[in-house]
Amino acid sequence: MYYGYYDYSWFVLLPAIIFTMVCQARINSAYRTYSQIPCSTGVTGAEAARAMMDANGLRGVAINVLNGGNSLTNYYDPKTKSLNLSREVYASSSVASVCIACHEVGHAIQDATHYAPLAFRNGIVPVVNLTQMVSWPLIFFGLIMSAASPYGSLMFLIGVVCFLFVILFHLVTLPVEFNASNRALANLRELSLVNEDDYIGSRAVLKAAAMTYVAALATSIASLLRVLVIVGGRRR
Repeated sequence: MYYGYYDYSWFVLLPAIIFTMVCQARINSAYRTYSQIPCSTGVTGAEAARAMMDANGLRGVAINVLNGGNSLTNYYDPKTKSLNLSREVYASSSVASVCIACHEVGHAIQDATHYAPLAFRNGIVPVVNLTQMVSWPLIFFGLIMSAASPYGSLMFLIGVVCFLFVILFHLVTLPVEFNASNRALANLRELSLVNEDDYIGSRAVLKAAAMTYVAALATSIASLLRVLVIVGGRRR
């Protein structure tokens, strides 16, 4: 009976896995396409980011070039108040590079304006780092020990609670990322950094990128549901 439920539990996770693969393929395709199309204004990612930051009162935020990582490794660091761009995004004048750089500026603006979802997400990062590390070992060993000891069930429950913090992190990431993209798109237009065709391409790239965060949330929820299905099968 247990093995039947175990096999069935994969059907809970499979749609999320497929969705994640589709989202990853979409962002790769969008980036590949628009990294080959030059921005009509000729600005580079770094120049667009500087213009957007200056327009929003962030002249003190430095822009650094990352030597390692790939072209999609870009981030704003709230600790050092710096924008960190891959070499390709920093120097390229492609539509993809410009909109990605401005998306990261969106996070810098969130930080400067004390955007609540970002502040909350940054605040729970230490807890999430810990719970993400211990949740699955607790769940796994809790499942094994639950048949022989009540402490196993307690361990399993603690593991589930820990993993709920991971899901919470993915959940609060959604408004943070969508808001940063919306800020980037609005500024691209308002500052005349792109024309209408560039704007359409920028929106396609940022929308595809945002869906990867939706996929991460879906996968984390599906992973937990699969475990609960397994437990339900064992108790029958």
